[in-house]
Amino acid sequence: MIRRAALLLLALWLAAPVALAQETVVTGLSTENIALNATFDGSELFVFGAIRRDAPIPEDADPLDVIITIKGPVRPITVREKSRWFGIWVNRSAVRIRETPSFYAIASTRPMGDLLTETERLRYRIGMDQAVRKVESAPGVEDTRPFAEAVVRLREESGLYARLDGDVSLAEDTLFQTHIKLPSNIVEGDYVAEFFLVRDRKVISSGAAEIVVEKTGIERWLYNLAHNRPFIYGLFSVALALAAGWLAATAFRIAKR
Repeated sequence: MIRRAALLLLALWLAAPVALAQETVVTGLSTENIALNATFDGSELFVFGAIRRDAPIPEDADPLDVIITIKGPVRPITVREKSRWFGIWVNRSAVRIRETPSFYAIASTRPMGDLLTETERLRYRIGMDQAVRKVESAPGVEDTRPFAEAVVRLREESGLYARLDGDVSLAEDTLFQTHIKLPSNIVEGDYVAEFFLVRDRKVISSGAAEIVVEKTGIERWLYNLAHNRPFIYGLFSVALALAAGWLAATAFRIAKR
């Protein structure tokens, strides 16, 4: 009995380094602050990272994959369905979606359908259908999924949503990188970059980093004035409009002479 117990302890001790072997993600971004000003026409975000290990990769291990998502500020929206009524397009049904990222991009080393089980995808909320969620029920609407799909389709067309299958390059199962384009119509706020290491269709490690997008210069001053001093902002707008009209009239009179 003592000999058997000793052999069991020895087997567990020899197996301990393998059982404790872990892979963790180390993340990086080309910038953590993006300034929105009058000349902003979009930006390209360089996303990179490395994989830290405390033991060599077993030869029989499944391939390693990386998934990267960038999510903008989440806001509720109302989606309306239009139909023709006596030749006129009118709003027919409306559905409210409580969680809709203003921007969402997902990049991966391979097509998403091959990387994760459905359980893992739901657990970590990875994918377009997990980004646009919490669709409220509406009278007369039996299936609300087309409304969420319409949001994804329209925002993909405007460049605010992007699926980048195969755009993440992974070198020697250690270094990874990708480029994600931020269009000129992004809104200010806190953006979150999430990194997922995937092996055997399961997430084995994850990490996150924040990106702050904010207005600067005259745009920031006008934004703060409009939200903090709306009355003064209104007077300023009226005065500016009157001044512009007076200058235009004066220039017209001079041009007629």
